[in-house]
Amino acid sequence: MMAKREEAAATKTRRIDSHLHVWASPKEANQFPYFPGQEPTLPGNVDYLLENMEEAEVDGALIIQPINHKFDHSYVSSIIRKYPGKYVGCCLADPTDGGGGVREMERLIAQEGYRAVRFNPYLWPAGENMTNKVGKAMFSRAGELGAVVGFMCFKGLLLHIDDIEELCLEFPATAVMIDHFGFCKPAQSKDEEEAWRRLLSLARFPQVYVKTSAFFRVSRQSFPYEDIWPLVQQLVEAFGAKRVLWGSDFPFVAAECGYAKACQELPSIMATKLLLSSEEWEWVLGRTALQLFAGAWQESILVS
Repeated sequence: MMAKREEAAATKTRRIDSHLHVWASPKEANQFPYFPGQEPTLPGNVDYLLENMEEAEVDGALIIQPINHKFDHSYVSSIIRKYPGKYVGCCLADPTDGGGGVREMERLIAQEGYRAVRFNPYLWPAGENMTNKVGKAMFSRAGELGAVVGFMCFKGLLLHIDDIEELCLEFPATAVMIDHFGFCKPAQSKDEEEAWRRLLSLARFPQVYVKTSAFFRVSRQSFPYEDIWPLVQQLVEAFGAKRVLWGSDFPFVAAECGYAKACQELPSIMATKLLLSSEEWEWVLGRTALQLFAGAWQESILVS
């Protein structure tokens, strides 16, 4: 029986959600308070996540520290401890004046077990870039510690691509993830064409990975977001499937097309339309994450 189970697991595509968030429920907020002014408007606690992952048959996930708790990582840390081998943490870099900086990032990685660090450029002091002293120090140290740096370019890739390229050139040992297609929409202007061209050009840096996540944020259409399908094809052609990751942006996606649709139905539809092999889909849907964060998701969790 065990041999058959392991054989079935080996043939099943391991699904890893490379981008989601969790935050405390209103009841849990007494213990894990929200950052003032960042109270969530959607449910996002771990029990709700577990229900959605079970329905969608998603095996593991990378949890991105939410802005709702800002630099207080206690809720996400509690989830990582409670479900070892199922969830991997991405902490939020603190570049603020007098903030945690490199020291707090080191603590979260070394003591709390985080495997990635999110660079949110809008948290840098006014007039400062991610390539300032603290930005370079955190980026370099993350690479030394084996952590991946994720970039969230919510207001547009062109605002931040020069910083990203400079950091990649100066510190090639630090692996990088670009969130949500770099927030590039299907191009309808010269600026949008340039943003997409610049995103594809990051393929020349072997440490850069791109998340095909949060389709609803970049598509101009409703589910199944057909205008985004060619972008997925182009990313795989430029970076190779081994540097492309699938992600949902839970719980926001739950209020859009729904988690199961984003993680099961959407890739199933796309697999019949795009010129990607079954092996390439396996990499995008899980194997890339499993390789990038080697050993992070326990085999026992993935088989169950």
